[in-house]
Amino acid sequence: MIFEKIFIEEQLINHPKVLEMKARFPESEFKLISKVEDVFGRVKKPYLQKRTNLNLFIGEKKGQLVKVAPPAYGLSGEPHYYFVHAYNCIYECNYCYLQGYFQSPDIVIFLNHEEIGHEIKRITFEHQKASPGKKVWFHAGEYSDSLALTHLTGELPFYFELFKNLPEAYLELRTKSVNIKELIKLSPSKNIVISFSLAPEERTKNNDLKTPGLKARLKAISELHERGHPIGLHLDPIIYDQNVVTSYSELIEQITRAIPPEALSYISIGVVRFTKNVFHQVLKNYPDSDFIHDDFVTSFDNKIRYNKPTRLWLLGKVKDLLISQGIASEKIYECMEESDVD
Repeated sequence: MIFEKIFIEEQLINHPKVLEMKARFPESEFKLISKVEDVFGRVKKPYLQKRTNLNLFIGEKKGQLVKVAPPAYGLSGEPHYYFVHAYNCIYECNYCYLQGYFQSPDIVIFLNHEEIGHEIKRITFEHQKASPGKKVWFHAGEYSDSLALTHLTGELPFYFELFKNLPEAYLELRTKSVNIKELIKLSPSKNIVISFSLAPEERTKNNDLKTPGLKARLKAISELHERGHPIGLHLDPIIYDQNVVTSYSELIEQITRAIPPEALSYISIGVVRFTKNVFHQVLKNYPDSDFIHDDFVTSFDNKIRYNKPTRLWLLGKVKDLLISQGIASEKIYECMEESDVD
């Protein structure tokens, strides 16, 4: 990967990670800036320009560092939060909400992990004071892939050490990457779950552009499981086609060959969905997409989804397939879905 320009916040000029980046990318143009927000996204940059030109921003995350996750973001009955350590992704999933979220596809990484960690500890201690022994979840990967650039960013050891000392706090690293070389250097922890998003092979090829293929992800899952890392899965987004039941049946069989069903920490299932802004960007960027359907409606949370009968049928079919392969129903949850609400 080559970044045309690398923008660095002035206070980080002598940060070890910045010095490392200068050595790693000697051909990139380095520019000092006051803060990321002064440059990133100030002039709209087309999403698909990421195919030919990406810049990198290095800064410190400002504002609220840890946020309450939306409803149905994780297993019910436990509090869920997410934290942001980066913006944007090197991959190009053609349904991705990031294409309508930021004004630019450029990559932003934040280096103030100690501040983020302090906030995670504060929230954990508050929950333990109110409900001793109850789990509290923190998710990484909301606006980026949690593993894809870890060989550059180097934050994994910090978070593993942090959560090792917070046994009631659980960390989820959400990914489509097979970049596990930094991860396997670390001792597994029962409260750090590596969760992979998976789709049937044809869907992966057609929709998860520039990502590692299904077989590569399953191999990474198997290796991490063998090394003792807890594994979660996201079968999300599920996209309807006439072969959807057959393709998901095959996918779930492949999953159970890669990892024993009882070893999975949880599986989320969810249908393809968009905000209105993202939906318009998808139509613009991928006008020939086969997942734009006539039965999309504005749903209960103002997102565009399949109509209720279609999405409940899809979710029900996939859940039944998972259970038939030995995955406990209590480990399956519907992501960002309220099945009892129109």
